[in-house]
Amino acid sequence: MKKTVIFILALVFLTATGVFASGEKQEVKKDIIGISKIVSHPALDAVEQGIQDQLKDMGYDLEYDLQNANGEVSTAASIANKFKSEHVRIAVGIATPTAQALANALKDITVVYSAVTDPVDAGLVDSFDKGGKNITGVSDMTPVRDQIEFLNRIKKINRLGHVYSSSEANAVRLAGMAKEACDALGIEFVESTVTNSSEVKQATQAIINRVDGIYVSTDNTVVSALAALTEVALENGVPVMSADPSSAEKFDVLAAWGFDYYKMGRATGRLIAELLEGAKPEDIPTRFMTDPSDIDLLINLDVAKKLGLSFPQDVIDSASKIVENGTLKTK
Repeated sequence: MKKTVIFILALVFLTATGVFASGEKQEVKKDIIGISKIVSHPALDAVEQGIQDQLKDMGYDLEYDLQNANGEVSTAASIANKFKSEHVRIAVGIATPTAQALANALKDITVVYSAVTDPVDAGLVDSFDKGGKNITGVSDMTPVRDQIEFLNRIKKINRLGHVYSSSEANAVRLAGMAKEACDALGIEFVESTVTNSSEVKQATQAIINRVDGIYVSTDNTVVSALAALTEVALENGVPVMSADPSSAEKFDVLAAWGFDYYKMGRATGRLIAELLEGAKPEDIPTRFMTDPSDIDLLINLDVAKKLGLSFPQDVIDSASKIVENGTLKTK
């Protein structure tokens, strides 16, 4: 009798807790992918959307914790700790500062970086040829010299201005590459640094009378304040060459040559899918956007007209995006 009572009590407990099911499907919590971006601007937003679209198209039913650090490294660290407490399945850092914050805080959770210029220089991985124990990702290393040479073709540049964030490792790395390119091309490099986006306009004004052109890299702080930079440049008749076509569509940039960041998000989504299927981060080297279809060239005929410049016909023919009469045309 005593054994019978114990069995009945155990049966009641298992049924109440859902361990012993009555034919109904148990609710299973979805996997959560945490995504942290350093700031909101068109390129990084496109990466974020591309990740979600790619995974959805591949049939994954996931939940996302989407976070924006609003340009603050301290906020990026707080987001990383939030992901740690939630124990997200995978944490994605879009741009170098957020990727670094995730890598510093998360040791037992897989971290994926995206839109990170130089993950080795940023201390995320030891080599481009392999991932870390819990980290791998996609780089947006941009062809700096080619971009500067392109601007120099449209207008002879003797002194090139460059506004960049001294607090972004990727921006500092790209500034060094821009200087090296200018040295090789016989162009004087004129730099102006900022620590946050509110300083971009003043930093541009500080050098605008000393330069023939301005180069904008994939610097998140500066790109998020691109409107202020291009306003100063256009008022002073100085052309702007950008490495970010996604963010240049609505601003007075003469030309922008770089990656399609939505496609970068898609590539990141495919990498995440590999990890969800059991691939190890250390076995996945840093991936680069090397396909010609990954590259966009945007030219702004309206800005060129205001500056008294013109594009060679072969450039017009090769451009994938053209702004004319206030309208963006995509080929």
